[in-house]
Amino acid sequence: MARIFITGSSDGLGKLAAEKLIQERHQVVLHARNTERAKMLENQFPNAKAILVGDLSNLEETKKMAQEANQLGKFDAVIHNAGVLHEDSDTIFRVNVLAPFVLTALMEKPERLIYLSSNMHMGGQAFSKKEELEQTTYSDSKLMVTALTAAFSRLFPDVRSNAVDPGWVPTKMGGKNAPDDLQKGVETQIWLATSEEEEAKVSGKYFRHQEVKSPHPAVWDEGYQNRLIQWCEENSGVKLL
Repeated sequence: MARIFITGSSDGLGKLAAEKLIQERHQVVLHARNTERAKMLENQFPNAKAILVGDLSNLEETKKMAQEANQLGKFDAVIHNAGVLHEDSDTIFRVNVLAPFVLTALMEKPERLIYLSSNMHMGGQAFSKKEELEQTTYSDSKLMVTALTAAFSRLFPDVRSNAVDPGWVPTKMGGKNAPDDLQKGVETQIWLATSEEEEAKVSGKYFRHQEVKSPHPAVWDEGYQNRLIQWCEENSGVKLL
């Protein structure tokens, strides 16, 4: 039985992952953006270990949530599922990139880190200047978080850090007409978080439907990775190392 924290677990893939993991009798800590969503989760998942509340677009709330997570003890796995699509550039950067960076930096390191990427990261731009963050698109943000996943794998060799493309699935974000299978969209996160299969006990990989795929070439660029870390540190006031 694993102890697992899932961000963005009040809706979509995060909620579905939480449901399946709780059914499998894992100890799952949920996350909601506000108290209203937290109460909804409390009613839907009475067997959840705990529910943490924090708006990931708010830096101070994100830092506070990291402290509260640490008070619960070390996790076996953290699934960074939370993300936004139809928002302004600043919000997209804060939720999709800065929040997982801050939580990773401040939380006690688990054995496994899973970050939700997207095939859309292939269309992202590998920024060379910090000023370009002001025009961050969803695709850019997913390229950034995928590159950070690779950086964390390099910098934390005792932690298995992997990125997952769940596919274009019919969630609120993906839309009801999305063509991919919702169940397959959540299976890889759960597998990476809990499986003892050798194929799941790897690090620095980009997965789609439990298969390793090739990400955008910039993901492996250590110069790009280091720029992202520096920018995240400057924007958050949080040091990674």
